[in-house]
Amino acid sequence: MKNILVTGGAGFIGANFVHFLLQAEPQAKIVNLDLLTYAGSLENLKDLPDPTRHTFVQGDICDAELVNRLLREHQIDTVIHFAAESHVDRSILGPAPFVQTNVMGTFTLLEAAKTFWAGSGGMAGRRFHHVSTDEVFGSLSPKDPAFSEATPYDPRSPYSASKAASDHLVRAYFHTYGLPVTITNCSNNYGPYQFPEKLIPLMVLNALRGKSLPIYGDGKQIRDWLYVEDHCEAIYRVAKDGQSGETYNVGGGNQPYNIDLVTEICSILDELLPKPAPYAALMTHVTDRPGHDRRYAMDITKIRRELGWTPRHDIESGLRATVKWYLENTDWVQAMLEQDGYGDWLDKNYKNRS
Repeated sequence: MKNILVTGGAGFIGANFVHFLLQAEPQAKIVNLDLLTYAGSLENLKDLPDPTRHTFVQGDICDAELVNRLLREHQIDTVIHFAAESHVDRSILGPAPFVQTNVMGTFTLLEAAKTFWAGSGGMAGRRFHHVSTDEVFGSLSPKDPAFSEATPYDPRSPYSASKAASDHLVRAYFHTYGLPVTITNCSNNYGPYQFPEKLIPLMVLNALRGKSLPIYGDGKQIRDWLYVEDHCEAIYRVAKDGQSGETYNVGGGNQPYNIDLVTEICSILDELLPKPAPYAALMTHVTDRPGHDRRYAMDITKIRRELGWTPRHDIESGLRATVKWYLENTDWVQAMLEQDGYGDWLDKNYKNRS
C-alpha cells in the first residue's frame, strides 16, 4: 500500500481506519474522499498521527469525473471503500439515498478503478477492498449456526438490500474483469467517533441528558458487537494479505441481548458518573422496527485460519472504553448534537413509538 483512496473516511469506521492506517503504514499516503453528510465530520479527523500524509477531499463517490481524477492524480494503488448510507431506520423512512450511494457509488468506484489500473500497468499490486455488513445474510433464529462466508444472502431492509447489491457488483468485477477485490462482512461496530443515532452512543448520550433510553420491542434482539479498532486491523490484514476474490467475515465473538447491552451501559455510567437515580430507570420499551432482524452471529474461522486475526477486545473492556471516550470527549459530542437536522431526525424516528 503506497497511495490509498479511503472513501467515507470522515465517518465512524472510516475515520478510525485512517487513524489506524497512518500508524500501520508509515510511508503510505491517504486520499480521503467523503461527502460530509450527517454521519461524516472533520471532527473525526483531528489529531491524526501524521496529517502531512493525509489529503481530505469533500466529494461524492457517485461523481465519476472526480473519482477518476483522484485515482489518476494521486496514482492510487489501493481503494478501501467504506462510504455508505448505513442506518437501517433511515433506510426505512427514505430508501432512495441508500440505493444511490451504496449501489451506484460502488459501481462508480469499480468502473474508475478498473479503467485506471488497466491503463496504467495492469492489476498486479492493486487492491479494491469493499467493506460490507452481516445484515446481507438476513436473520438467525436462536439455534441457527453463525453466518459463514457461504451463507446465502437474504437481506431484510432497504439498507441491507443495497449493501447486498454492492457486494454482488464487487464480485462481478472480479470474475468478469479480473479486478483484484476483497470483501469483509462485519458485525455491529462500536467505539470512538460513532455518530450518536446508533444504539450504543444514543444510549450513552440520552442517559447523560436524562432522556429516555428507547428499547425496541422486547429488547431480545441479538447482535455480535465488534470494537472498531479490531475491525480496522481486520480490514488492514485482508486488504494486504487476503486472497483476491475472497470474502472474510469479521465479528467480535459475543452475542448479548440488546436489552442486556443497554443495562451494562447503565451500570458503567452508574460507576463512572453516578446520579441519585440509576440510569436503568430511563429504559423504555417502544414499538419495534419494521422487519427487525432477530439475531446476527459471525463465524470468523476463515479470517482466523488464513490471516491470524482475532478480536483483541471483549464486550466488557470495549464497552467500558467506549463509554469513557464519550465522557472524555464532550466537545466532539456537542459538535455532533448540534449538526443540522440531528434532533429533527430523532423526533421523526421515535415520536410515533410508544
